[in-house]
Amino acid sequence: MGTRTALIIPTLNEADSIAAVIAEVPHASVDEIIVADGGSSDATCARAAQAGARLVTAGRGYGRACLAGAIAAVDAEILVFMDGDGADDPAMIAAMTQPIACGAVDFVIGSRVRGRAAAHSMGRHQRWAGLALGLAMRILYGVRFTDMCALRAIRRPVLLQLGMREMTYGWNLEMQMRVARAHLRVLELPVDNRARLGGESKVAGTWSGSIRAGTRILTTFVRLLFAPTVRS
Repeated sequence: MGTRTALIIPTLNEADSIAAVIAEVPHASVDEIIVADGGSSDATCARAAQAGARLVTAGRGYGRACLAGAIAAVDAEILVFMDGDGADDPAMIAAMTQPIACGAVDFVIGSRVRGRAAAHSMGRHQRWAGLALGLAMRILYGVRFTDMCALRAIRRPVLLQLGMREMTYGWNLEMQMRVARAHLRVLELPVDNRARLGGESKVAGTWSGSIRAGTRILTTFVRLLFAPTVRS
């Protein structure tokens, strides 16, 4: 029997895209799809359930939704995280989970910077932020990251032992910093970034969203510099 894998998709008002995203997921790559909803006011939850996903109500906050999905995936050994807007390519799931399943690494993350990006799919500020923070982590911990891509995979027991605290948009950065500080085995894979299928990005869609997310990410980075290391 293969290693059980759960795909976790945090959502907030992704009714235009969530059903198509779920339909694209290769059945052979995951055993369960969990949509962790952060309080959508549209038809996201209904469409996710109709598409065959298990729905988890998480409450507001990107990180809170990711953590709720991880806790709910009690039968999974490997967790894959992917956004619900259609920008991430589900065809990459198998390539990301295979190195973990065979015991080669503990954490796999996609890099949109190293892959191909559709027009207007990723802002320059997102690219530069990922590169800059990746350089800082390389200097601090010796681990090379070039992006904070949402598409990532990790062993569930490892994630639950990391001591994650960030419940908003700093979640992805906190995971990478805690993985690096714990000296876990890391692999970064080039991934393509597609145009979102509908709706507006909560981070890059508006200046105010970008500022709020950027502030949380920088705050998370500073906090983690002085946080105690939690080893898996």
